[in-house]
Amino acid sequence: MPGTDPKRPFLPVNIAVLTVSDTRTTADDKSGDTLAERIAAAGHHVIARAIVKDDRDAIIAKLRAWIADGGIDCVLATGGTGVTGRDVTPEAFQAVYEKDIPGFGELFRMLSYPKIGTSTIQSRASAGVAGGTYLFALPGSPGACRDAWDDILVHQLDNRTRPCNFVELMPRLQEDKRPS
Repeated sequence: MPGTDPKRPFLPVNIAVLTVSDTRTTADDKSGDTLAERIAAAGHHVIARAIVKDDRDAIIAKLRAWIADGGIDCVLATGGTGVTGRDVTPEAFQAVYEKDIPGFGELFRMLSYPKIGTSTIQSRASAGVAGGTYLFALPGSPGACRDAWDDILVHQLDNRTRPCNFVELMPRLQEDKRPS
């Protein structure tokens, strides 16, 4: 039966929050604030936070730096997932993914549909893994960040979630890179 197993320990995850925007600053980054507040409230650690422009190379550089940082388990990015010319976050994420997690975007859009109707089709939310780090690209609105965290990520980033979760897989994310 799906749910939370109180017999399992809670294991905090180290998470970096990336806001992709040409206009947001730390003073008005409501989506980044929404994620950071929810991460901390769930008992996880916000290890790093940054804002980068809607620029594919800048996003890739920040992702690669955080992937190389052994203290970061997961990156949550907000912004740049739409279909306009400046929306390049999914392309940047695809450039670094070693493994795609297509079910994340599919589930996100399914959960968004009752709230925003067919407008959910404009979201290119995605997820994947690179260098043993989970990567999630979320839309740039605070509502979308709340939905992604409250309906998906808070559960999958909790070791107590049954029947399975992303945290319990963390030790095995790079098993193909270990010497045999």
